[in-house]
Amino acid sequence: MSGFKLLSTCGKARRGVYKTAHGDVQTPVFMNVGTQAAIKGALSAFDLKEIGCQVELSNTYHLHLRPGEETVKTLGGLHKFMRWDGPILTDSGGFQVFSLAKLRRIREEGVEFNAHTDGHLVFMGPEESMSIQWALGSDIAMAFDECVENPSPEKYVRGSADRTARWLSRCKKKLSELKSREDTVNPGQVLWGINQGGTYKDIRIENMKKISELDLQGYAIGGLAVGETAEEMYETIEAVEEYMPKDKPRYLMGVGTPTNIIEGVARGVDFFDCVMPARNARHGHLFTHSGIININNNKYANDPSPIDENCACPVCREFSRAYIRHLLKAGEMLGMRLTVMHNLFFYNSLAADIRKALDEGSFEEYRAENSAKLGKRI
Repeated sequence: MSGFKLLSTCGKARRGVYKTAHGDVQTPVFMNVGTQAAIKGALSAFDLKEIGCQVELSNTYHLHLRPGEETVKTLGGLHKFMRWDGPILTDSGGFQVFSLAKLRRIREEGVEFNAHTDGHLVFMGPEESMSIQWALGSDIAMAFDECVENPSPEKYVRGSADRTARWLSRCKKKLSELKSREDTVNPGQVLWGINQGGTYKDIRIENMKKISELDLQGYAIGGLAVGETAEEMYETIEAVEEYMPKDKPRYLMGVGTPTNIIEGVARGVDFFDCVMPARNARHGHLFTHSGIININNNKYANDPSPIDENCACPVCREFSRAYIRHLLKAGEMLGMRLTVMHNLFFYNSLAADIRKALDEGSFEEYRAENSAKLGKRI
């Protein structure tokens, strides 16, 4: 049985626990992005356990194109397919349709687009997105929405946010129908809605009021970190947070840096995800407790110390900066695997440190000490 329990607060910051069909999630939490049922950088489900991952996130759009949801369903659903027994959230595919599709045509029914893989024509709407996610058997299915660029014209954003709200009602109806079937992969699967409205506070608030009436299991703030400044993002979160149900988890989609996460928590957000820590790791940009380093720099060529002296990850316990730099320079896959493992461990530990500070009532001190420092380039 899923559900959110708020354990304590510090200002707007919240410490909670969210129950899913595959275990409890301690919040605030950073979800590790395994877009195609794998973390880019050669990490398996078993590696995720070792680096402290609580929730794995996979993508509806990508898995629909390859290998296809029917293949995953035939093999027992996403949990069995990728051998991960913890909670899984599936993103609806909306963002990928709008960011990756070569051509797209939006109408009330849904979106027709050319796949980024081979250009073939695909149609996806609320019903199709729910059918795919139902077949994948994730614990949390995200609603199908339109993600608009920031900034976009106010008239367009208003129409888009209204359509996203209508789509959400259709998502709820369709998933409810699907879950009544005997061949349901995950009977405990739940739907979360997504708030849209660009950086227009009035549209965001109106949309949030509308979608909260559907009484879903959780709510996300989508359409941020897509062109606006960090300050605009924070102001948007602050405007919307006031109208988000207090007894439901809040998820800030696709965000972000360690600073963004600390500041998001301070504004009442519980769930985060971002491809950035893994992507940056593959290019040698590594997070440490003192700030961000570029391991490709010459000064690390003979450096025997770990990436971060204060990190307890499997990589920092065993390998030197010099060795990891050599692997990346030589194009060895092990280099990417080790750097991704470190960065994701860092992010999972960051969330654990935030939870500890909330438990101890010292979150504001933690924020003051770390918010700016962790985003600094060394």
